[in-house]
Amino acid sequence: MDRQAKFDRRTALKCMAWAGTGLVWTVAGGVPRPLGFVGEAVAASGFTFVQISDSHIGFAKEANPDTAGTLRAALAKIDAMAVRPDLVVHTGDVTHLAKPAEFELAAQILSELKAAPIRFIPGEHDVLDDTPGALYRERFAKGTLGDGWYSFDQAGVHFVALVNVVDLQAGGFGKIGDAQLAWLADDLKARGSSTPVVVLAHMPLWTVAEDWGWGTSDAERALTLLRRFGSVTVLNGHIHQVMQKVEGHVGFHTAMSTAFPQPAPGTAASPGPMKVGAERLRQVLGIRSITVGPPTVVRDLPLADG
Repeated sequence: MDRQAKFDRRTALKCMAWAGTGLVWTVAGGVPRPLGFVGEAVAASGFTFVQISDSHIGFAKEANPDTAGTLRAALAKIDAMAVRPDLVVHTGDVTHLAKPAEFELAAQILSELKAAPIRFIPGEHDVLDDTPGALYRERFAKGTLGDGWYSFDQAGVHFVALVNVVDLQAGGFGKIGDAQLAWLADDLKARGSSTPVVVLAHMPLWTVAEDWGWGTSDAERALTLLRRFGSVTVLNGHIHQVMQKVEGHVGFHTAMSTAFPQPAPGTAASPGPMKVGAERLRQVLGIRSITVGPPTVVRDLPLADG
């Protein structure tokens, strides 16, 4: 019996809490399927990709004084995969303060990845410059539309990269905006409802913590456009921890950071960099791969070995 066939509901639920395993996911013939555990995946045909997020290059405070080092560790995990991915997606906050030197260092480090090209979306920290997002777009988003949104197709999957960090709302909520939503509606028109769709967005498209602004104010308008599709996977960063939710055919998945953890909602007075012991830091940082179902299986690979 193969690894996926062995995966029952109880095991899947346990994996939601694991931070000790990683899974590459593959798309063959337009259908997403699990390829195998990171570091031990067997050779297979098809399309594989992984997600990294929230590298915060330029941050050097007590929660992690070496974000460059932990980003390099994340890239090393990817390059060590037995089956290398054809694509890596970075779901925002590449830098911490959107300074030219931070973008320069981030680009230098990310260029060291041997496994695959990287696609980007911005986080709110990437658009802190005087002309919001100009430095980010020049470095990582040439040829995109508006504030950096775009779509592309690969191996039968339609990827939609949304920007919800430029016009922050009251309480810190993200916003997609009318222009981008009109573009999204037009972009999806030509796609059949059986097309697997992967949505990249920095801030969650579901309200994780209202008091902390962990959500997107007009997310429902985007989700209305997406619900006719039989398989939709939404990948985001921003909250620096693993959480997930399923609504119909739409699976929402947040990712660990490669820089520092944040507290879980309700466990602290406010969000922000959370200091953990040096021996534990790389256990709560990592990369994420998602197997889009049905059913959807989520596993994560921390930077720490073992």
